[in-house]
Amino acid sequence: MRIISLASCVSLLMALGAPALAADKAPKTDAKEASKDAAKPDSDLEPFPAAKSIKQSAVIGGKRLDYTATVGSIPVKDEKGKTIGEVVYTAYTVPGRSASRPVTFAFNGGPGAASVYLNLGAIGPKRVQFGAQGDAPSDPAILHDNPASWLDFTDLVFIDPIGTGFSRTRTDDEATKKAFYNAEADIHYLSRVVYDWLLTNDRMTSRKYLVGESYGGYRVPRLAYYLQTQLGVGISGMTMVSPYLDPPAIGEDDALSPLPWMINLPAMAAGNFERQGKPLNDETMGPVELYDRTQFVQDFLAGPEDKTATDRLSAKVAELTGLDPTLVRRMNGRVDIATYLREIRRSEGKIGSVYDSNFTAYDPFPASADAKYNDPLLTTLIAPTTSAMVDFVTNQVGWKVTARYNALSFEVNNKWDRDNSDNPVTDLRKAIAIDPKMAVTIVHGWDDLSCPYYGSRLIMAQLPTYGVPNRVKLHMYPGGHMFYARPDSGAALRHDIMAAYGAL
Repeated sequence: MRIISLASCVSLLMALGAPALAADKAPKTDAKEASKDAAKPDSDLEPFPAAKSIKQSAVIGGKRLDYTATVGSIPVKDEKGKTIGEVVYTAYTVPGRSASRPVTFAFNGGPGAASVYLNLGAIGPKRVQFGAQGDAPSDPAILHDNPASWLDFTDLVFIDPIGTGFSRTRTDDEATKKAFYNAEADIHYLSRVVYDWLLTNDRMTSRKYLVGESYGGYRVPRLAYYLQTQLGVGISGMTMVSPYLDPPAIGEDDALSPLPWMINLPAMAAGNFERQGKPLNDETMGPVELYDRTQFVQDFLAGPEDKTATDRLSAKVAELTGLDPTLVRRMNGRVDIATYLREIRRSEGKIGSVYDSNFTAYDPFPASADAKYNDPLLTTLIAPTTSAMVDFVTNQVGWKVTARYNALSFEVNNKWDRDNSDNPVTDLRKAIAIDPKMAVTIVHGWDDLSCPYYGSRLIMAQLPTYGVPNRVKLHMYPGGHMFYARPDSGAALRHDIMAAYGAL
């Protein structure tokens, strides 16, 4: 999950830094309430309970699987050994298997997102309904078996970074920002959390995998390289789900670059094709990608001064997006995400989600010239995922805490130090080069405009072969940022990842 404003898509989606808040910002009083525990002196915080486990079962891949669910915390210590934070994890393990059984560590993004979306939406043994058209925040937050879970072929450990879920800092605001709320520190302490879980649970000899969604996909290559080279933990494979891999590529600061428009156009076309009932696959999308990297770029770089080129570009973009040709020509064929999402259903008074353009909600102010709404998908899924996770942790598992659970922390996102000097693609290249046996998979939903699939396609085209054809696998599925919410896409993801793990 990448926290993004729909109403400010131009400035925020394209910003070089991490994503920003929703259009209607959370009230300041809420932010104050959310940070009360963090502001307390260390001695005033009630200790977290000891790790708690329960036995559960689920039908996964058509078969019943018995497993242990554990919720606990891992301390984060400074160089003097003082505990400065506590990271809460949820682990699902299958007893009786050998120590070599794989274990996968899962991270969501934001920054400021808990791991609940991968846990209760994608790969955990239980899931709560969210992400489908018609879902509402008031729907019952009931957990059901997840037939697309990965638990039958790998143990799973879901990690909530500091400030998300129940994870918390034990130091002041300034020290917290330095220790946790920047890209470099984030990688260092989360890598140590992975190391400490492996050490505590006697799993150092297991095969180890990483999976990250959105900004979690930004984390994963850097975690893998840091674990390999600094903590001595080899990673057998990584999966990047709708990854936020190359922030500069989607930045609009460079007025010359066609990249932001190139990366967005195929996802816009995919949303349009889906609305028309066309299948989304390489056959339908291949011609779009070919146009995008050839004639589109040529006409774009010719500039509006070249009327023939701009007429040609605008007509083709209108055809691919399904938008009014007059509107598209007025924009010189440069359709931004916010305009696309508001115009595709304007006749119905609805707006689309940046996470899945075909997930819609009614525009509360359809006559307003300015967008005055939050993202329809983002605001719909917070309630069911939060309620389901809190009930699971405190009631079902019995890990008793009374603190607020932050599925999405806008406070963390606001405080994040957006230093973009680092590049996850650099660490991806290095991690792959070090370990020729590492399995690397990137997966996307066709309709995602928050982290469009074509960005990953272009990145992969620039990677060396490392002596092996198709070293990095790329898969696309119907749906958006959380494509796994669609049962068929979740099942297809499971199949592709089983192949990556050698579990087929």
